[in-house]
Amino acid sequence: MNATSSQDPGRDPGRIVLLTTTHRVAPGLLSWPAWQALQGADQVLCADGAHPQLPYLREAGIAVEETAPTAQELIDACEGGRTVAVVATGEGEPVLTDGLARLAGSGRVRMPELELLPASYDLPGARLLDLVQVMDRIRAECPWSSQQTHKGLVKYAIEEAYELVEAIEDGDRQELREELGDVLLQVVFHARIAEEDPEEPFSVDDVAGGIVTKLIHRHPHVFGDETAETAADVKEHWLRTKAQEKRRTSVTEGIPLGQPGLALAAKLASRVRTAGLDVPLPAGRGVGYELLAMAVRAEAEGVDPESALRVAARAYRDAVRAVEGVPAADGTASADAQDTVEGEDEDLPGFPA
Repeated sequence: MNATSSQDPGRDPGRIVLLTTTHRVAPGLLSWPAWQALQGADQVLCADGAHPQLPYLREAGIAVEETAPTAQELIDACEGGRTVAVVATGEGEPVLTDGLARLAGSGRVRMPELELLPASYDLPGARLLDLVQVMDRIRAECPWSSQQTHKGLVKYAIEEAYELVEAIEDGDRQELREELGDVLLQVVFHARIAEEDPEEPFSVDDVAGGIVTKLIHRHPHVFGDETAETAADVKEHWLRTKAQEKRRTSVTEGIPLGQPGLALAAKLASRVRTAGLDVPLPAGRGVGYELLAMAVRAEAEGVDPESALRVAARAYRDAVRAVEGVPAADGTASADAQDTVEGEDEDLPGFPA
């Protein structure tokens, strides 16, 4: 039978409204246009009887039929100017939409007006909820992940941080995105493990809440009544609020001694300079003391000695490969990486310590 045989050419083909929702937004929280479409529809259909929106729609007085019509059946249901709303499943009804597309492309069917209406949609950062859910399941079901501890994961956090640095220095945008994800995984993994601590548990929400509070407090020129016209003003706010929070008895408190030696020396020198202290370098002989003096001098000149040495080491690496007759490795330090050598400063805003 011809697909158009049941249609009356003189009748209004009607309208299809395909409502999409996201599982990342609480059920029942739909946009106002979505509620209007549902209330004004002649028929509301949903193929998934367990769809999380259904109880809330029915509570609002909207009759929902649990059925999965074919494309032709849906077109027939719209004939005569009727509006049929379809509450899409999590997969988005690909079979139905593909069928509608084929009928529309055939040219033999008078198609209803088709509207795709997001009833709820993801806000920026919504995929972080997926990451938390995935990590929760992995922690519960994976034999390896379920046995990991904070201490056991330390080496991976260090490795991922260095791989992120390398991606930045290489200027590889795809690699940068991947490495940022790996670093983010470390945060979520540790937060998930922390939930199980019997004495002081905390969650990823506690971690996020803490950094949100810190950022707001240290940016009074953004979230408060303070003003900041220059980067120097911002730094002044940052250091003042940080000093109030930490109440440290020594400028050396809070400096991780496990970081690379040049970075450690530069951080100590930066704290000393910022505090206005006059601290002579310790007397001693050997390469270590020479490197300390060089790191302090570099910091005073606004150069990050760790980054400077990394740039030089990469150049040395390329020189070695040239002598070996091996093509230069991809990822020679980019302009962005070179820029990080100079201009580094103590505890820049945006990087809490």
